Amino acid sequence: MRTLDDLLANGVRGKRVLVRSDLNVPLDADGTITDDGRVRASVPTIEALTGAGARVVVCAHLGRPKGAPEAKYSLAPAAARLGELLGADVTLARDTVGVSARALVDGLADGQVAMLENLRFNAGETSKDDAERQAFARELAALADVFVSDGFGVVHRKQASVYDVAQLLPHYAGGLVRAEVDVLQRLTQDPQRPYAVVLGGAKVSDKLGVIANLLQTADRLLIGGGMVFTFLKAQGHEVGKSLLEADQVEVVKGYLQQAQERGVEIVLPTDIVAADAFSADAAHDVVAADAIPADRMGLDIGPESAKAFAARLADARTVFWNGPMGAFEMAPYAAGTQAVAEALVEATRGGALTVVGGGDSAAAVRQLGFADDQFGHISTGGGASLEYLEGKALPGLTVLEQD
Repeated sequence: MRTLDDLLANGVRGKRVLVRSDLNVPLDADGTITDDGRVRASVPTIEALTGAGARVVVCAHLGRPKGAPEAKYSLAPAAARLGELLGADVTLARDTVGVSARALVDGLADGQVAMLENLRFNAGETSKDDAERQAFARELAALADVFVSDGFGVVHRKQASVYDVAQLLPHYAGGLVRAEVDVLQRLTQDPQRPYAVVLGGAKVSDKLGVIANLLQTADRLLIGGGMVFTFLKAQGHEVGKSLLEADQVEVVKGYLQQAQERGVEIVLPTDIVAADAFSADAAHDVVAADAIPADRMGLDIGPESAKAFAARLADARTVFWNGPMGAFEMAPYAAGTQAVAEALVEATRGGALTVVGGGDSAAAVRQLGFADDQFGHISTGGGASLEYLEGKALPGLTVLEQD
């Protein structure tokens, strides 16, 4: 896989470099970025290129527009924030590959940065039709001399700006993609042990493949979040009004059996914060995990479970965490996630490799006041990380491995 260092060694002054970044940031109702982690993560590669005199054309997506422009999904907030971080203007084109984009790119001087409007405003970006997707890729490729893939959060997608463009231009892995892959290789190739994995989030079905794969590599799995109630149900417990994927109960029973046979420790909560509604103001209290009232829903792991989870992370030398322990956005249900984050910080201080697997986990630690450098690595791609750990081939990486 050719890297950014390889590209810079050959010289990029005056070259147009198309950089696929991941700027899919969360916005509030006013269009203000609430977590700029992905924008900040894109800066080092862009700065390296501009510092070497490249004419950088950043492309990315935001949200899920349906192949046509939608004002609420404009990359304008991301362009403004990127400009602030770079200390330089980042002009946003009014389109993806049209008149505005071509004129903007043509007007770039050495060391300047422009940004194309949301790639998903063009149906070709995500099209399942190869010809439509490749046609859009050709228009993107016409804007540049070189392609740098630096959006790890999309490398598991077979999309025009991720997969097809790389086949049309000399292609390189950006610094962020290279760093993410390096960390994931450390998680999958002879990890230091004990190797603990913390999984949370809403659904077991989102993590079926990765659980199956981790049963072959991890020493212990700590399960929280909404997905835990399917595990509790598989053990024969009632879960009240908690989130439950009834069609996955038998699958989870199989996982529990496999774990026992392989000597993999499955750590489930023994107490739960249960509320009578999904609301910060709802009546709530701590109940035993095997005695959740029929009229209540579990919204966080309980205090005893939080202590137990922290204890099972204390001696770990490698930790991967994907998914919060509860509805952390609401203060009454944030303590479990807070406890896991604190345990990872302590493990990091002790020399362990700790990886926060992107998505809601990354948003949670930042919302709870933790700094990125308190962990070994915070991924920018939750879905991509999970698919890598599942053992799947990621199109955006496999294409980079082609000469």
